[in-house]
Amino acid sequence: MTYVNPDALVETEWLAANISDPKVRVLDSSYHLPGTGRDAETEFSDRHIPGAMLFDIEDVRDRDIPLPHMLPDAEQFAAQMSTLGISNDDMVVIYDVHGVQTSPRAWWTFRAFGHDKVAVLNGGLPKWLAEHRPVSDDIIDRERGEFKAQADTSLVRSVDQMLTNQESRGALVVDARPAGRFEGVDPEPRTGLRSGRMPGSVNLPINQLIDPVTKTFLPADGIRTVLADAGVSDLSQPMITSCGSGVAACVVSLGLYLIGNKAVPVYDGSWSEWGAREDTPVEV
Repeated sequence: MTYVNPDALVETEWLAANISDPKVRVLDSSYHLPGTGRDAETEFSDRHIPGAMLFDIEDVRDRDIPLPHMLPDAEQFAAQMSTLGISNDDMVVIYDVHGVQTSPRAWWTFRAFGHDKVAVLNGGLPKWLAEHRPVSDDIIDRERGEFKAQADTSLVRSVDQMLTNQESRGALVVDARPAGRFEGVDPEPRTGLRSGRMPGSVNLPINQLIDPVTKTFLPADGIRTVLADAGVSDLSQPMITSCGSGVAACVVSLGLYLIGNKAVPVYDGSWSEWGAREDTPVEV
């Protein structure tokens, strides 16, 4: 079965054929968890798809909130995207060094600010390299773009909305963290967080949605099977995705988008917020 909404992905062949189009903008949105010893900016400087700019998740954030990479406001996002040379009529293609792991966060962020001409490179840099396509260490200084942003609050959930949902159970929470963290047996990578999960949530680690060899999304039938195995049998029910800090959750929202659900919001604070508070229920 083909994807219902295939526009959210582009293949490496398409990008190779269109990379010189002045209306195509390529962004590297790689991100690494604390403690991995890896730095996205350094790796980007050493090697990236030619013409790409760095979308730094740690920079494109609300600096007034003491949580990792929370969404900025529309004014800040518009200014930062304009600085990257992006305008509203551009097609934005986003990739990461893992395959499809952190690029969906940037994809979701663009959509959360009203820009739908955005897609994830299926397979990311690993697939691009496996096909012996060119890379570069040149840092491009692009002419400033004219990007205007308007927040779409339907794609974002706050902690207050999540607490309300705990009472109503109106939406199923799909947690994208690894199983050990969801079950409360493995520690969180960030200090000061309780272990466990939101009551009533189900677990869908993002690696289950990605082919381990090609690093590409599973076909539509494969996504549906993984969701059913995780306890998501009714794809029409309201859902909210969550994870450790709002990055992996976007992979699940992208998977759901591909098979037909365009409006699965992300709990932006995710476990970095929920696990740090005392007024949020936790079960193990």
